[in-house]
Amino acid sequence: MRQKAINDIESRCLRTDIPRIHPGDTVRVHLRISEGDKERVQVFEGVVLRVKGQNALATFTVRKVSFGIGVERIFPLYSPRIEKVEIAASGRVRRARLYYLRALSGKKARLKGTQIGDRGRELPASLVSSSDPEASVAPEAVPAADAAGDEASAE
Repeated sequence: MRQKAINDIESRCLRTDIPRIHPGDTVRVHLRISEGDKERVQVFEGVVLRVKGQNALATFTVRKVSFGIGVERIFPLYSPRIEKVEIAASGRVRRARLYYLRALSGKKARLKGTQIGDRGRELPASLVSSSDPEASVAPEAVPAADAAGDEASAE
């Protein structure tokens, strides 16, 4: 009985506008910051080191290097302070915890990237093409490409 009541309360706190986040993703977290009586949005961009927990208690750790100093921040996934989370890039990793990145710097700390939309993520409507393959090609691009091809074949 008690667990059912807890689950009901937690289900009301869950948000549907936050994408699925995985370790290795480069994310931009838009966080609402209050300074005095004003509020502003601050963006924290970095690599997700880990995702922990589930439901309303889920958190994720983001690491970035700012002016040569590594900064890690733990965000509650369903916090009302988070405006939005954008996935900038997705890295291909074989670990759930990327703590080894703490010891690496420069080019060694880079992750192999994959396209956004892998692992069952939903692509934004602006990136999804229609089922008609000819409709996805811009009409201006086709004649310009043909004209350049005709000039090359004429020589």
